[in-house]
Amino acid sequence: MSDVDQQRQLSIASALEDATLTTSDVKFDYDPVAIMPDVRVMKIGGQSVMDRGRTALFPILEEIVANKDRFHMLLCCGGGTRARHIYAIGADLEMPTGVLAAMGGYVPMQNARMLQMLLAKHGGIFIDEDDFVKLPLYFQMGCLPIMTGMPPFSYWEKPGKNGRIPSNRTDAGVFLSAEFLGAPRAIFVKDENGLYEDDPKKNPKAKHIPRISAAELIERDLPDLVVERVVIDYLTRARFCKEIQIVNGTERGMLTQALEGEDVGTIIHA
Repeated sequence: MSDVDQQRQLSIASALEDATLTTSDVKFDYDPVAIMPDVRVMKIGGQSVMDRGRTALFPILEEIVANKDRFHMLLCCGGGTRARHIYAIGADLEMPTGVLAAMGGYVPMQNARMLQMLLAKHGGIFIDEDDFVKLPLYFQMGCLPIMTGMPPFSYWEKPGKNGRIPSNRTDAGVFLSAEFLGAPRAIFVKDENGLYEDDPKKNPKAKHIPRISAAELIERDLPDLVVERVVIDYLTRARFCKEIQIVNGTERGMLTQALEGEDVGTIIHA
């Protein structure tokens, strides 16, 4: 066999055959598949909901249970005040970003386990990243899958632009989950009516923003955002999840409206 024939046997025809994966012009002329576009990916806020206890959480759970048979819902949990406490201690001890991300992931996991116990009689089931691929089975069985919102970057979390606090926290994990599944919108359940020009808890006169594009939001560079800033950046590059919706879960009925696709709260779009 000649050297040319031997080389042909070892070659595999591919769009990346001559690429180094570091070039800037590597592109494919087809779109990825939307895995489960009908899933409602939803985050239950840590500080805004879980930390406030049963008075804030239980009415939201009642609304979720009431809609359980109408929609496939993936519930994700935030960390809240306890996660902030861990970040503060870790930063004070001069831990690197990866260690902070690993430690910060335990609190939203605890919240997810508590949420699973509260919803156990309604099919609530706790899943971790290894169970993520089993979502189709869980939905066919009528389960309510519940997971931490923290992406599993852990020690491999990228250093942030502003200090060592991980940029990819629970908001980012929820958005990335929605983008992978092909969901057109991710829902963030908090205790505010959405995005404001300033923190409404500190500034009662802050103006509500019902709808805004990610590009405009980046340009305005508001002093306070209701979601992690990295999510807005991801939104500009998303293929499927073109919107995030922030709703007030303490306002009865608003979550159901969001699940039905109504533009309540604030819509940040690509």
